[in-house]
Amino acid sequence: MIAKINPSPAQDLPLLARLGAQITARRKVLKVRAQVCAEVAGISRVTLHRIEKGEPTVSIGAYLQVCEALGLHLALLPIVGEKEDINLHDPEMPHIRIKDYPQLKALSWQLKDDEYLTDAEAMSIYERNKRFLDLSHLKEHERVLMQRLIDTRGMEQMLV
Repeated sequence: MIAKINPSPAQDLPLLARLGAQITARRKVLKVRAQVCAEVAGISRVTLHRIEKGEPTVSIGAYLQVCEALGLHLALLPIVGEKEDINLHDPEMPHIRIKDYPQLKALSWQLKDDEYLTDAEAMSIYERNKRFLDLSHLKEHERVLMQRLIDTRGMEQMLV
């Protein structure tokens, strides 16, 4: 008899929900319709919807196909806190939480507050919607983020 380890669904759901949110954010930043994304990944639109919701019953292969279709690199990283030298600001990894930046949240109203964006995705949102930025209400930490994007990604200087 083979022993089967069943992690509790509560442990899986937050991580898969975050992964699904990041997949959704990437698809929307790229302006790819769900049907097109599903076709490129070789899955049904319903399966893509389930992936974006973070459902644990979808195969890991389907998750990987969608990631590949969207140009995402799925990597295994240590759990935060296990290793002190983790670079939480790797520009290629989604790490900018929308709800932490009021102007970004206002510009990306269609995305969920708890979604995370890469530097490139955040920069794209700021640049595409710069005419809607309210610079008079820009919080200091968001100004720092925008300056970092300018310095590292070449975003336009006029934003900050």
